[in-house]
Amino acid sequence: MREPHLPELRQLKQFIAVAEELHFGRAAQRLNMTQPPLSQSVQNLEATLGVALFVRTTRQIALTEAGLALLPEARRILAQAENLAPMLQEVVAGTAGTLRLAFISIADYSILPRTLKAYREAFPGIRIELHEATTDRQLSMLQEGEIDAGLLIPPVPAHLQSMISYQTIRTEPLIVAAPDSMNLPAGGVSLQDIAGAPLILFPRKIAAALHDTILSFYREHGLTPVVAQEAIQMQTIIGLVAAGMGVALVPQAVANLQRPGVVYHRLLNAAPLVETGIAWRKDMPAPALQHFLPFLLSSSC
Repeated sequence: MREPHLPELRQLKQFIAVAEELHFGRAAQRLNMTQPPLSQSVQNLEATLGVALFVRTTRQIALTEAGLALLPEARRILAQAENLAPMLQEVVAGTAGTLRLAFISIADYSILPRTLKAYREAFPGIRIELHEATTDRQLSMLQEGEIDAGLLIPPVPAHLQSMISYQTIRTEPLIVAAPDSMNLPAGGVSLQDIAGAPLILFPRKIAAALHDTILSFYREHGLTPVVAQEAIQMQTIIGLVAAGMGVALVPQAVANLQRPGVVYHRLLNAAPLVETGIAWRKDMPAPALQHFLPFLLSSSC
């Protein structure tokens, strides 16, 4: 089966001129061409579409129902075609298009909301696709080209460092999330104060650095935690703390997640620091990312 021929933009432009002038001579003059090739072009367009677009008499012409239906569509197609080059130039400049961004839940309680607000106000032409995902999932998504960038907890594995760029965004101390039933001192707690409480933390598979930092912190103080539960979402961890299942060491920004039954305490010991950063493919940098990064860095201050 033969595929149908499609109208050319030139033919649509000529059709619009004739439809608006309802006179081949005036339309030809408007287009800076002679009348015979204009008439032939319109006839070729009618042949391509398989319909008559004009009713022709010796004294005047008029649009058929098909011509009336085509006119607004032809105008729309031409307008889109004329806007194509400027639109693509805006995409290349990073002021239009799409930014596909993944983030860990920690970022949602700190840098992400204010960054997005400021960025959207400055670049309304950018459509932002957000995906909440764990660090390990984000690294897979970057490898597969499913996202443009990800807010995650480092490090980037050695075998991916030739492919993925990384920049530190925020560093913050760990704090204690504890059930209010523990009645811990309000001014701060030491690790020894919670040493006997069951510990809730991220699985090592999805956040190896955070998992290892917390366990190393216990070991440095001669303590061995009893891991009561692991959970992959910060909301779940805080929910388990609220239920009295144990305590959790969480980044300071999580204190913005208020939940009845949970009290946040600063650590009197030298609290370990947790880093959050942004990663992106070296060979697939999204143009919009060049403008997003400065907003992200300023929000981290």
